[in-house]
Order: sequence, then structure tokens, then C-alpha cells
Amino acid sequence: MGKPHNRRVPKLVPWCALAGALLCSWAAWADHHEGGLGVPAGAYEVEPTHAYITFSYSHLGFSTPHLGFDRFAVDLDLDPADLARSSLSVIVDAASVDSRVAEFDDHLKGPDFFAVAEHPEIRFTSTAIEMTGATKANITGDLTIKGVTKPVVLEARIDKAAMHPMLKKPVVGVSAFGTLSRSAFGLGKYVPAVGDEVELYITAELVKVDAPQE
Repeated sequence: MGKPHNRRVPKLVPWCALAGALLCSWAAWADHHEGGLGVPAGAYEVEPTHAYITFSYSHLGFSTPHLGFDRFAVDLDLDPADLARSSLSVIVDAASVDSRVAEFDDHLKGPDFFAVAEHPEIRFTSTAIEMTGATKANITGDLTIKGVTKPVVLEARIDKAAMHPMLKKPVVGVSAFGTLSRSAFGLGKYVPAVGDEVELYITAELVKVDAPQE
């Protein structure tokens, strides 16, 4: 299980001059690895500088705040030959909620919302994956917030699966989107004035666990 990580830093962009050579290297490497994705099966964990969990909602109809979490783990057990047999899990440190306003963060951590003293973790564990395309799927799973567990469905896709040009390890980029009712998880303060529907977005680069550098 990957460890929750701290706040992320900006991306590094590979030199364009290396693109052709890197593409050739990836193609040669992929020929020797299983599955249509060109990466090996097994466990992948979050690469901490390129992973984000955010959520948004309607605030009185005047604005749509976008908040996030700064510490979390995302783990993928990948079967590249049959993606439906893969699994995904997410563990979030609820106290890492970040609205960019300290006073609001304190309110969110309190009993009106996440009650982090009693419920320090938010968890999602996949229970079924239904493929909707070559690299797209609906992921059904159990989401636990504030001690309440409900099934949710995430629309997910594999953005890219390849040898990382800098890490020299297999990396899978995953994005997932879903909506949920916050009041269903005991977070219904100020509903309906503040929107009950929450949009959730996860995007992460996942690195093969214990993979040697190529």
C-alpha cells in the first residue's frame, strides 16, 4: 500500500529534442512486456509529485469552489491483458483537506463536516470494473466518509501507460470522475442552499512497485 504523500510540486517537462529517441526506446521496451498497454502486470503506487484529488460544489449558486486533499495514497493492481480484472484503492488523510482558506479548513475538519478526530481517513475500494472502451471503464466501489460507506461509480480512463522518460520505470496515468451526494455521507450542512451534489476528480501517475530502472 502506498503511503499518503505531502503537497505536490510542479511538473518537469522533458526536452523536446529527446522525444524521438525516447519514443523509439519506449517502443522497443514495450515489445518485451505483457498486455496491450505495453506495461507489466502488478502493483502500482502513486508518484507523489503528480497526483491530485479535487472536488467541487455549488456555493449558493454564486460560485463553484474547488477544494482538494494534500495527503493520500492511490494504488492500482493492474492486469494489462484484462483491465476488468484490475483493482483500484484510494486512502485519503481527511485532515489534509485544503480550501486555501485556513478558517474554512478548520470548519471542514470539524463535526459539521469531516470530523477528522473521529474519522481520520476517507477510503475508496473498487468492487467491479466494467470496460466501456479500450482504456475506459466504469469503476464501482465502496466509498467511506465519516464512517458511512456507500457504493459510488467512477468514470475512469488510462491516460497513458509507458516507460517514464525520467524515472525509467513503468508508469500508468489514471483519471477518474464521479458525482456523489454529500448529505448521504453525513456532510449535509447547509443543504440545499449549498449544493448537495459534489463532483469528484482524481488524476494520478502510478509507478510500478519495486520495478528496476531500465
